[in-house]
Amino acid sequence: MATPAFDSSLLTRRGILAAAAGSLLLAGCGQQGERPDDESSASSAPGNQDLVVGASLELTGRGAALGVPQQRALEISADALNKVGVPVGNLRRSVRLDIRDNRSDPREAARQAAELTRKGAQVLVGGALAETSTAIAEVAQKVKTPFLSVGFGDGIVLPLAERTFTYKLTPDAVDVARRLADLAASQRVRRVALLAADGLHGDSGVRAVRSALRAADVDLVRTVRLPATGQSFAGAARRIATVEPDGVIVWGTAPDSGMAARELRRADYTGPLYFDAGAVAADTLAGANARAVEGAYAVHPACLDTSALSATSTTALERRDFNYRYTQRYGSSNISAPYASDALQLIAASARMAASLDRGRLRAFLQAQLAEGIAGAYAFTPSRHGGMEPDSLAVYMVAQRAWRLYA
Repeated sequence: MATPAFDSSLLTRRGILAAAAGSLLLAGCGQQGERPDDESSASSAPGNQDLVVGASLELTGRGAALGVPQQRALEISADALNKVGVPVGNLRRSVRLDIRDNRSDPREAARQAAELTRKGAQVLVGGALAETSTAIAEVAQKVKTPFLSVGFGDGIVLPLAERTFTYKLTPDAVDVARRLADLAASQRVRRVALLAADGLHGDSGVRAVRSALRAADVDLVRTVRLPATGQSFAGAARRIATVEPDGVIVWGTAPDSGMAARELRRADYTGPLYFDAGAVAADTLAGANARAVEGAYAVHPACLDTSALSATSTTALERRDFNYRYTQRYGSSNISAPYASDALQLIAASARMAASLDRGRLRAFLQAQLAEGIAGAYAFTPSRHGGMEPDSLAVYMVAQRAWRLYA
């Protein structure tokens, strides 16, 4: 039996959230032609100061499959915001991006975060990998600068007492694992093996999948961790295949996800594959991976669905427009969730509400945001800094080298 794309029990909460927050694209910008209030301004910045966003992203190295699309999303959204400017107090500010390539190296990411803040960045964005995000988060805490992570791994925002300036836009592992477990159970897959990435993201997945499968009454017959990227996955895949599971969950990020799928097929595993959201990138469907991942499932934010028929709300129209602009500029659609775009819109909305570019005030309004973005819905609070709303997630299946909504 197919799993529905959305959990209907949560739609009321989603509707309330959307009604309360409105669209991020509308929140970040005022209406074109709007005149500022000449009487007063709460902005502490000089009149010619831009809203400077420092970004440390994986433009090369093992995280480039995730980092490059986020760079592009940032640039597209900055261009859109700068058409009318971001209203801050009685002035309109331009968004200025300072984007660095951290080469997928946590030490370089930490160094860049410190340098970006010294050079005036009021907010930091980046870290497509859990390790680079964690390194940036440590710096952000020291220099008291808001940081919006686009990385996967629940530990990025934990422990909360040490991450008071960090916010994560990607889904929480527990929500993704629950959907995967329910999907497996609905397909009568009773014995599941877990192939999880090395590192912080894999750690989150192992904990979440164990709990979710237990709740769904599905047996976890073996857990194997992938070696560090660059080493062969063949041995790990054979260890999974030897227990003859009914299904395999691959918990990792591209390019590891596609490589793991290939090795599982070479090890003669022919059953269903289930991916977490980190697998959804162009690399997973490309070239040598295509045959191995055909028919695989993934739980991912519903922003993958950009069809005209689904564009019945403001957010859906904005999502489709973003995808169109991305395709026009880069020649292909952005199948990765545009977390960085939502990060920039959240920053712009915070600056508007704070009427200031002060880092402390930006953080104060950021952690009180209820917002519906392109990737999904967010509800940050002082005690919750990680993950989008669970009902933003949907189940997809690979069909003819594309992610199709599974219903």
